Amino acid sequence: MKRYFLFYFILLLSFFINKNFSFLENLKVAKATYLNTSVKVYICGNGIIEGDEFCDDGTKNGTYGPSKNEKYCNTTCSGWAPYCGDNIKQETYGEECDDGNNINGDGCSAICTSEIPPSTTTTIYTPPGGGGGGSYIPPETKVNFIGKAYPKSTVTLLKDAQIVATTIAGADANFQISLSNITAGSYIFSIYSEDEKGNRSSLLTFPLSVTQGVTTNVTGIFIAPTIDVDKAEVKKGEVLKIFGQSAPNSEITIIINSDEEIYGKTKADKIGAYLYNLDTLELEKGDHLAKSRATSENDISPLSKAVNFKVGDKTVLKTKTGRCGKADLNCDGRVNLVDFSIAAYWYKR
Repeated sequence: MKRYFLFYFILLLSFFINKNFSFLENLKVAKATYLNTSVKVYICGNGIIEGDEFCDDGTKNGTYGPSKNEKYCNTTCSGWAPYCGDNIKQETYGEECDDGNNINGDGCSAICTSEIPPSTTTTIYTPPGGGGGGSYIPPETKVNFIGKAYPKSTVTLLKDAQIVATTIAGADANFQISLSNITAGSYIFSIYSEDEKGNRSSLLTFPLSVTQGVTTNVTGIFIAPTIDVDKAEVKKGEVLKIFGQSAPNSEITIIINSDEEIYGKTKADKIGAYLYNLDTLELEKGDHLAKSRATSENDISPLSKAVNFKVGDKTVLKTKTGRCGKADLNCDGRVNLVDFSIAAYWYKR
């Protein structure tokens, strides 16, 4: 009996051991199929370029850029957000054109607004035929510049960066400058005006081809308004006065370049002076730019120069340190051949 009992006990024990080894093997297989993985998370908008991000400007991602030198990352960090100079006309952001650069004088301005070229007409003199006697006087080569500036303002004309003529606009702001006996050829003409406070307009520049024996009339010139502010820094919530001069009774549009562009409108008086009171409560603290343009009798001027101001915690009045910088004679913020030409023209006059 004991033998049978011992036999069955050994048989049962071997069966139990075999089953447990099978269970352990299955358990090992299950453990072998379990993977321990790790995930890296890259955040677009934290201002740090991570992983395969092209760029990351933090909270400025997706912001429209005013130029190639001041552009921002898009909202997915995969490229640039729209900007002036990307060769794409971004009408959503007020662009009138975009030729892929930030250069004035090529039809599309540095801030992507259309530069409306003055229209030109030519008058060709044909001497009467037939008959003899008398001497033939060839027609002169002449260019007339006709347009609109500010009442009683001085208008200056430059040819290839050299001053060639000045005139005084009438009380209605209209002016005409004539260049006689000019040599035929291609030239770059520029024109600007100066208001009653000594502020100068931006430089309106355009190329022109002059033909021998032909009178060329350049019409439709509308010089940009002048612009200035009464404070270098204004306390947030206070009023900033923006003023300048243009054609009489013209409609003036004020453009504030901030995080989002702000537009305002005012009207020039009978002498062309305008004033716009800007409520700075809606502006963020920091540096801002203001520009203006005029509309008169369906004519639209180019944009004015930009004037800087700061919104902060205090108010600092703007001090007049002379008409412009020491050598910046045309007040365009740069010293170049044009300023030298102005100095040479007025030397000993």
